[in-house]
Amino acid sequence: MRALLGDRHPVAVAAAVTPYGSRVAGLGACLDADFELGSISKGITGLLYADALGRGEVAAATTLGELLPLANVPAAAVTLGSIAAHRSRLPNLPVAARPVRRTVSLWRTGANPYGDSLEQLIVQARRVRLKRASVRYSNLGFELLGHAVASAVGTSYAELVRRRLAEPLGLDGFYVPATPDELRAGAVIGTSRSGRTRQPWTGEAFGPAGGIRGSIRDLASLAAALLDGSAPGVTALDPVADFSGGVRIGAAWITLEHGGRLVTWHNGGTGGFRTWIGLDRAAGTAVVLMSATAVPVDRHGFALLAQVTAQAVR
Repeated sequence: MRALLGDRHPVAVAAAVTPYGSRVAGLGACLDADFELGSISKGITGLLYADALGRGEVAAATTLGELLPLANVPAAAVTLGSIAAHRSRLPNLPVAARPVRRTVSLWRTGANPYGDSLEQLIVQARRVRLKRASVRYSNLGFELLGHAVASAVGTSYAELVRRRLAEPLGLDGFYVPATPDELRAGAVIGTSRSGRTRQPWTGEAFGPAGGIRGSIRDLASLAAALLDGSAPGVTALDPVADFSGGVRIGAAWITLEHGGRLVTWHNGGTGGFRTWIGLDRAAGTAVVLMSATAVPVDRHGFALLAQVTAQAVR
């Protein structure tokens, strides 16, 4: 692990999945400890959305207003399909959430900027003005998408994750804490690039966009299920639209060419964590990296996946 990531990641875990099995490793944390997944949670929400599509519970043309109490506001007319491909015209974050002030608080004190309830999220979304049509990455969009799909199913987002994904795939450490009190024993606490402790990023509203936690064993099992097609909503991986610069997007999942091979991936970043999951679907290989320090691991993930794939296809 240290040879792969260097000295800037003292607490980190990794998984490599091939057609011949999976391997996991850890540094400074046990293999069952749960990490913040950050925006890999958007990929999970994409799976749950695609699964609900397949069940006929929602359609790509279903609007947020049909599933959430948004009243007659611009956000109510936004479709689920547009959110999944980051084409919703929703801003990254709602102005009503005062993101600049929250970011300053994060820098100064390590405070969690995403502790809102679902009720608070709805109030913020009612005040949102839509942006010009373009590809626009939106945390707000995926927060609303996840809660809208859960509403269509008649449950909460946390329960949807448990019922539709964690239990069927045996992901014992996979969960969505709404408050720090809901963290499980052994939950890893992240740090900034300089080593300062950061508050856990928990929040009911935030869950679908970045609030899921899981262990490296969970992520290895999820990656294997994505590769063999047994994961719910696996069609979320299939690219359906251009994203930018030759990159394609499915339901949150990005596909690009790297080293002459197509890689489907998503990364994540919170105040104290960086994560990356990538799959070479043609080779049947995958890599997951999770670090409890806010130093990016994307470069290491792509490099390790190329290495694992090269060994698997010999």
